[in-house]
Amino acid sequence: MNQTSRPAKAADGQSEIRKTTCYMCACRCGINVHIKGNKVHYIEGNRDHPINKGVLCAKGSAGIMQHYSPARLKKPLLRTGERGEGKFKEIEWDEALTLATEWLGEVRRTDPRKLAFFTGRDQSQSMTGWWAQAYGTPNYAAHGGFCSVNMAAAGIYTMGGAFWEFGAPDWEKTELFMIFGVAEDHDSNPIKMGLGKLKERGVKVIGVNPVRTGYNAIADEWLGITPGTDGLLILALVHELLRAGKIDVDYLLRYTNAPWLVIDDPDGAGHGLFARTEDGTPLVASRDSGEIAASSAPGIKAALKGRFTLADGRSATPVFELLAGKYLDPDYAPAAVAERTGISVATIARIADEIAEAAFEREVIIDQPWTDMKGKRHEQMIGRPVAFHAMRGISAHSNGFQTCRALHLLQILVGSIDRPGGFRFKPPYPRPVAGQPRPHGGACADTPLAGPHLGYPRGPEDLLLEADGETAERIDKAFSWDAPLSAHGMMHMVISNAHARDPYGIDVLFMYMANMAWNSSMNSSSVMDMLTDKDENGDYVIPKIIYSDAYSSEMVAFADLILPDTTYLERHDCISLLDRPISEPEALCDSIRWPVVGPDRDVRGFQSVLLDLGARLKLPGMVDEQGTAIYKDYADYIVHHQRKPGVGPLSGWRGADGTKTGRGEPNPDQLQRYIDNGGFSQVHLPAEALYFKHANRAWSDWAIEHGLQEGPVENIFQLYLEPLRKFQLSAEGKAKPVPPEHHRERIQRCFDPLPCWYPPFADDGSEADGYPLHAITQRPAAMYHSWGSQNAWLRQIHGENALYVPGAVCDQQGLADDDWALVSSPSGEIRVRIRRMEAVNGLTLWTWNAIGKRAGAWALDKDAPEATRGFLLNHLIDELLPPKGDGRRWANSDPITGQAAWFDLRVAIRRDPDQSGERSLPATAAQTSPVGPAPDTVAFSGGKSHDQSAVNHQQAARAGDRSRYLRGLSCLCGQLQGMEHKRRCFAPERCRRLWRRSLRRLAQPDPHLRGHA
Repeated sequence: MNQTSRPAKAADGQSEIRKTTCYMCACRCGINVHIKGNKVHYIEGNRDHPINKGVLCAKGSAGIMQHYSPARLKKPLLRTGERGEGKFKEIEWDEALTLATEWLGEVRRTDPRKLAFFTGRDQSQSMTGWWAQAYGTPNYAAHGGFCSVNMAAAGIYTMGGAFWEFGAPDWEKTELFMIFGVAEDHDSNPIKMGLGKLKERGVKVIGVNPVRTGYNAIADEWLGITPGTDGLLILALVHELLRAGKIDVDYLLRYTNAPWLVIDDPDGAGHGLFARTEDGTPLVASRDSGEIAASSAPGIKAALKGRFTLADGRSATPVFELLAGKYLDPDYAPAAVAERTGISVATIARIADEIAEAAFEREVIIDQPWTDMKGKRHEQMIGRPVAFHAMRGISAHSNGFQTCRALHLLQILVGSIDRPGGFRFKPPYPRPVAGQPRPHGGACADTPLAGPHLGYPRGPEDLLLEADGETAERIDKAFSWDAPLSAHGMMHMVISNAHARDPYGIDVLFMYMANMAWNSSMNSSSVMDMLTDKDENGDYVIPKIIYSDAYSSEMVAFADLILPDTTYLERHDCISLLDRPISEPEALCDSIRWPVVGPDRDVRGFQSVLLDLGARLKLPGMVDEQGTAIYKDYADYIVHHQRKPGVGPLSGWRGADGTKTGRGEPNPDQLQRYIDNGGFSQVHLPAEALYFKHANRAWSDWAIEHGLQEGPVENIFQLYLEPLRKFQLSAEGKAKPVPPEHHRERIQRCFDPLPCWYPPFADDGSEADGYPLHAITQRPAAMYHSWGSQNAWLRQIHGENALYVPGAVCDQQGLADDDWALVSSPSGEIRVRIRRMEAVNGLTLWTWNAIGKRAGAWALDKDAPEATRGFLLNHLIDELLPPKGDGRRWANSDPITGQAAWFDLRVAIRRDPDQSGERSLPATAAQTSPVGPAPDTVAFSGGKSHDQSAVNHQQAARAGDRSRYLRGLSCLCGQLQGMEHKRRCFAPERCRRLWRRSLRRLAQPDPHLRGHA
């Protein structure tokens, strides 16, 4: 174990530093929380932390105002009015937990399917999933299905990992960096630091995004691509690399299934599957003799092209020949894709050349011996220094899975995966599908599920279907013919399916930290109607809703029972290797949150509440043989729970004496050891295990020793994905189970075992139907989803949002800055204020995500700018595609994974003839705030937020010079983001004065931003 703690004492001698983990976004940086008088005084980055190394953004610094937000829930609540009104009465915890136990207990005794338990952006999904498995409902998932499951699933199926939590670019050694569809809220500080390193070394950065903001704004070259065509661009690059012969053939032979033989028997049930030995080992052909042999045969030199005859007389062809034939087709040439992507032929060809030049002319050589999984010793680690990174921008399309697969294919062809200068896996990855669970269903009364809900199907045989082979077992229809590989579930479909009682109705909807009544749902207005709709008997169609959150969000108003959560500074959390890890490529890392301050309200951490409910329900694993609770709270669970012998939520300081890492008995002092070490654990990999983890014996041995895997796992990169071909065979009627007729054409078209591109489903006729433009959102650097709008500092930067419109569209429609425009889609119309912008794809409108709010939510004033001038694109997006005349409504999702296709939205825009109104539309009726109104002004002073008269430099705002005021705030935001870098340049005391002065300035309110601004 690497001990890196430093004395937790502030220089002023009056305050104490308590080190924990930030939760102002998903980056999970280390923070130093300065406590004075048992109040949070200020927050800075922890320079010892492996993730952010002291760097902290504006969001992290503004965590004080999140912690002291007037929107914090104060006590358990029971609804007294109609759903959606926000009318509640306060109740005691015992009454709340008794009521929840009654509701949940009745469902478990009768039909556990009638509980739908879904969690949002929490950090404890291994624990909540374990609870749901013990309860026995098949209906559990977290938010990944409407976020970035395409990225994660495509990566796991292809190579055993993906971007962000799974891996990172080799910032120190790459010679070319290309970024696709990445906003500024995921992994933000590490990416900023990495980009700084690239800029310092003069490495070229290419940004691919319809919008030039954030990272794309500082890229050396920006490609303003048309939304939904990233896959076309990538496959055109593949075309050019193949045509020029710029691929790493040796890498393909050693580490991929490029030489595996694919059966060519069009009339047979095995057509398109791998030819295998009797024990299931894939077959290859000798390039010298043509002899067929097992791919594992020692010394075999496999052929990458040719046509071979198998022992049973059938023909077979290597994967690579199929791949080359597909992508060398003129349909993938730059000239064929340029118009649709918006990227010129010359640009595509030049970037392909730049990728090839960086990969093959500037290879990186490290003199470090290592041994591969076949026992071959290599004296050096040789790298192809081209790195890629991508996120939700390419994932949130109905063709996103195949686009993400295409990007991984590109990396593999140039041989850059987990090599010096390329993409690097982070422990515990890589974990290929062979090392992943299958999904589990089969609910029975009073019985736990046989295994985890979520997993990776190997074929149609792993679908969760009823006996008829068609009806979905799960309420979200995950792992059904609707979305067979939905590895993260389909949370965005839960409410609409439950309302339609398709495939069945539910009795209890139980959600945590999931604002599904607003920005986390497609078609928010309709979802609110679904939550409030009643049947012919006057009963709610969704009978009971239990919700847990720390804040008075829009979803709170629609719940029947509220279980108030703590803030992130008041609770224990576990950023676990079992869940969403924070490791770096060279080190195994995990971390905790712990109560650096105690709550001043009658609230409890949700995970502790869940364990309490589990004990009351007598769930297995939560009570002993006498029925007594095994865990007193979540902290006790973190320390003592074991998922398998010796492996628990935290990897550090295991064993009775705290000397073991990864695998060891529970240590009662484990949490204190984390606290003493700054809230995290970090163990560095041995030098011989730093690269080639997919084929590295040293990595495999180290991973087994530290409990990351139970034995050696073969990880052959899957250029050709056989599970997809199995689904095609079922759709062709050549294998069972056979999908319903209406699914067959789509499966045959979209489930290509080689990455393909097809137009997003929303494009079908959209231009002809009057919706010629695309509309997307971007996440601002100073906000994270809807949480930021309760933050008195951050909302002064993003108190409202505009719709950014390309200049040519403005000219065509007669639009000018600050005009009100009407934007329509097949699902609805909104009224928004616009801004002209040139640095955007010419067919794309965009806005910041989740700025608009429902009046009364988040304890904001009913006339707050978020409610009057802010807006959501969600009102234009339906969870179902428009009717196509076949009598069915198809999900607005990727057909492979069920990923919500947020960015497929097609719209039209026109200037509102009536420019007199000053409100965005639609205007949802205000909800009552269960926490009461916020004070007119919220400011920071001495570690607490309180009413404060408007003082000091407000002259600009009083004079109406709003733009100058906000420019100053944006500048200050930048100062806060970079402050930790500056601290190293200044004397410490001088820097502290600058920091405190910045915080005081940011606290000054803007009278134009009503509510708690």
